[in-house]
Amino acid sequence: VDVAIDQGGCFETSKPTTHKDPIYIVDGVVHYCVANMPGAVAKTSTLALTNATLPYAVEIANKGWKRAFKENNEIKLGANVVQGKVACKGVADAFCMEYCKL
Repeated sequence: VDVAIDQGGCFETSKPTTHKDPIYIVDGVVHYCVANMPGAVAKTSTLALTNATLPYAVEIANKGWKRAFKENNEIKLGANVVQGKVACKGVADAFCMEYCKL
């Protein structure tokens, strides 16, 4: 199961599949690489994503982003772009952009 197929995949033999034709076999290994897997269970995945992210949004709303970043490293590490600057090295490298360390 390649849960990151939407972002290019995790394995050398990964290629996107669909819900209608979800699996294929390479070298005896069954691959399941359905893009947007949460789309098959939209309500459940929406509730799960909301439950996982809402506490961070509330903290940022209550404290402001600068204070939330200082007090919660998870929030700081989750930022890709801050005030127009790319704050995630992986994103900067992937798009050949300048990285700005927070």
